[in-house]
Amino acid sequence: MGTAVDAVARKEAARSLADLNPTVVFVLGGPGSGKGTQCANIVKHFGFTHLSAGDLLRAERNSGSENGTMISNMIKEGQIVPSAVTIKLLERAMLESGNDKFLIDGFPRNEENRAAFEDVTKIEPSFVLYFDCSEEEMEKRLLSRNQGRDDDNVETIRKRFKVFLESTQKVLEHYNAQGKVRKIDAGRPVEEVFESVKGIFGPKVEKAD
Repeated sequence: MGTAVDAVARKEAARSLADLNPTVVFVLGGPGSGKGTQCANIVKHFGFTHLSAGDLLRAERNSGSENGTMISNMIKEGQIVPSAVTIKLLERAMLESGNDKFLIDGFPRNEENRAAFEDVTKIEPSFVLYFDCSEEEMEKRLLSRNQGRDDDNVETIRKRFKVFLESTQKVLEHYNAQGKVRKIDAGRPVEEVFESVKGIFGPKVEKAD
């Protein structure tokens, strides 16, 4: 019963999102690439809504809902949360935002995420903003920052970087073949990086057909 209701809810959300005809930009970059900072700048200057897949999952996990308990258990077991769960959270956040321009940060993490998002929502991104940064620079940034992250040690950082590269490579290849990847040299100072970002977003971002 719950599954059928869930399926109907997903179908309605997809229909609503398709009706909205939103501008969607996937934002990808390794840990420490500075994409969070740049997303904040894009929100401020271009009126996008920033949706972090990781933040949405953490918020749902802490909500105490049945879904949250499932997410929490999967993360504890080291399992990847199913694409359908993350997409449902993204759909809900998009519909509740009142906006029609979205930065989806940290998603899709792999090819399965990508295919599922397009299949469920019937939405393709206008483009993919990829913050390209060397492992050495990202490692330096993560080790020097003080954000209370307990996973910012050299060994874990290198593992996260490796996982990011391996999992997102096919996503980047897919969209690169469509001419949709906008690669930014993220190893530079924040202001310089944002100048490049502005060149991509301004003065107007056209929606995908």
